[in-house]
Amino acid sequence: MAAASRRKVVEGSEREPLAAARPIGPVARDERFEVTVRVRRRAPAAGLAERGLLGENLPAARRYVTRAEYARSHGADPADVAKIEAFAREHGLAVVGASAPRCSVFLSGTAAQFEAAFGTRIEHYESRGRTYRGRSGPITVPEEIADLVEGVFGIDDRPAAQPHFQRRPEPAGNVRAVPRNGAFTPPQLAKLYGFPPDADGSGECIGIVELGGGYRAADIHAYFESIGLPTPRVTTVRVDSATNHPTNAQSADGEVMLDIEVAAGVAPAAHIAVYFAPNTDKGFLDAITYAIHDAENKPSVISISWGNAEKDWTRQAMASFDGEFQAAAALWVTVCCAAGDAGSGDENPDGGAEPDGLAHADFPGSSPHVLCCGGTRLTTHGGKIASEKVWNEDPQRSATGGGVSDVFPLPSYQRAAGVPASANPGKHRGRGVPDVAGVADPQTGYRVRVDGEEGVIGGTSAVAPLWAGLIALCNQKVGAPAGFIHPLIYGSHGGKSVFRDITEGGNGAYRAKAGWDACTGWGSPDGAKLLKLLQTGGTRSQAAATSEAAGE
Repeated sequence: MAAASRRKVVEGSEREPLAAARPIGPVARDERFEVTVRVRRRAPAAGLAERGLLGENLPAARRYVTRAEYARSHGADPADVAKIEAFAREHGLAVVGASAPRCSVFLSGTAAQFEAAFGTRIEHYESRGRTYRGRSGPITVPEEIADLVEGVFGIDDRPAAQPHFQRRPEPAGNVRAVPRNGAFTPPQLAKLYGFPPDADGSGECIGIVELGGGYRAADIHAYFESIGLPTPRVTTVRVDSATNHPTNAQSADGEVMLDIEVAAGVAPAAHIAVYFAPNTDKGFLDAITYAIHDAENKPSVISISWGNAEKDWTRQAMASFDGEFQAAAALWVTVCCAAGDAGSGDENPDGGAEPDGLAHADFPGSSPHVLCCGGTRLTTHGGKIASEKVWNEDPQRSATGGGVSDVFPLPSYQRAAGVPASANPGKHRGRGVPDVAGVADPQTGYRVRVDGEEGVIGGTSAVAPLWAGLIALCNQKVGAPAGFIHPLIYGSHGGKSVFRDITEGGNGAYRAKAGWDACTGWGSPDGAKLLKLLQTGGTRSQAAATSEAAGE
């Protein structure tokens, strides 16, 4: 590749410094780090829908594919991967790995080498007392490979996402007790929401993506013993050298333990695979691609409780993440994402950009290929649900996310759902979120154990693993993965007939109403009705099941 090759901008790679950030000096020329280059698919994303793999068909017509089949048809072309590897070596970069199924090439090098290879300047920035390695402006590559490169991740290592959980201060208590002050254990919620009582998640794997924190095996054992369930099988999967690193109950450990305890609390026999990755756009993307294409653990459902407002992401990141969620849909892996905990504005003070007073959907929940999970406040009487409304203690700091995407257009499955025009100037109609909901208010939250301390945690972070657990139970009962369920729940046999409709409350710019709304989607789960809906379809083909079991 000639040194004087003309260069082209990688579409969507433009990046600005964090709010109030100031450059404090260039990165040392010999500082080493790793970068992920996203390579185009062998077949474009649109081809997946055209071939009927995204589930825009009735269950009886589903065609299940194995991960190996997907890689052969839709992974990166080895010839394209080889071209990226050659480009890297010409710039002195080391190729530390490549994955055609994950459409990724992993590179290692110095700051000077990455600056030359990708036409950018790398500096250290300080923002709000924290420093990060960053860049501004676009990334460029030689035009000979420009059509192959969908994104470049890892040059900038600012935090990519925030965990969507909130603690409720409360004296320690016995988590076996009946709901005290409105808080619940996961099995109690499973019973209230009518989850299949004769299923335990056997044979299913739930993947959980974490960008920090950790768990202690002793805490998991103590928690499940206290609620009368067997200790679940939990596996740590390290991504980009991240580790299971528990510290204290006030850290991201709260997110990790909440996710594990909720998912396994409703599906105790399911295998829980926790994918730990650094909290960067590279780490987040690498964890997602690893989990979706994990041929060893083979999760049938993935829970993601981390996110940020769409405005805080680059377009290359959103496009690459959504591309992987399309891959998950093709593989019939359900991805459950939290809707956010700061109302319709989604203005997390640690999220990045300065508040602008506009409405924002939270990403990755706003991807049209994930099941976005909003939040409610739940009260009970006599062991039954007495009332349920939109979670909104504070529309700016403690309320369910939800709204209309500024990035993703209205998907076909939502055309008849009544998605409103955006509350922002311009009044466009985009992807509406959330799709579904569940209890999230920390005042009516989940009893958990974190680093030896017992308490109550809420937030839409809890709703994603709750739904992941329910999907695992349904997968077990149906004998096939539910996968991309949107066409079913938005179709004529879903929607109002399957969910507990939430019609009271709002999240700031949007209000609940009968049917789908931009606060709680279709509503909270009725497990028995969802299972019945999923049982109306076909089952995985014997050929696909045999191939998957053989690891082909």
